Amino acid sequence: MVKILHYVVLGVILLGAVYYIWTKPPTINPMIDRRSADALAMVQTHRALGYPTILQAMTEHVRSMKDRGLNARLGEWRVKQVDGDLYEVRVQLRDKGVGGQWFEREFIWHANLSLKRVNAASLPADGITPKPAENEEPAMPAPKPNILGPA
Repeated sequence: MVKILHYVVLGVILLGAVYYIWTKPPTINPMIDRRSADALAMVQTHRALGYPTILQAMTEHVRSMKDRGLNARLGEWRVKQVDGDLYEVRVQLRDKGVGGQWFEREFIWHANLSLKRVNAASLPADGITPKPAENEEPAMPAPKPNILGPA
């Protein structure tokens, strides 16, 4: 009887694991969706202020905080398709300040796969993402002026 109960419990655990893997959305694991993986790679390898890539800037910040005896933790990278070729990439960074207070910041970027362009979509991300050069076209077209006046 005990042996049968063990097999039943093992079967339930295996079925639960299969169900979890089957229903897990691709935003949790971007490697399932090729385009999400491309968006994540585009953001992580994009140039950062003071570092070759955004990923290196984030990991170096965590390392330098730990070297100074302060805790820091980089969360998981999450990818969500916004519209067509536009993907949103997010990561949270938790820092423990000198006073022992925790600070949490969410870095958000928009990756446009068709334009091969990465734009900061949050204030923290704007602080490490270089601005586009003046000779580059803007990521979003400027609204056309309404020459007819107010409607």
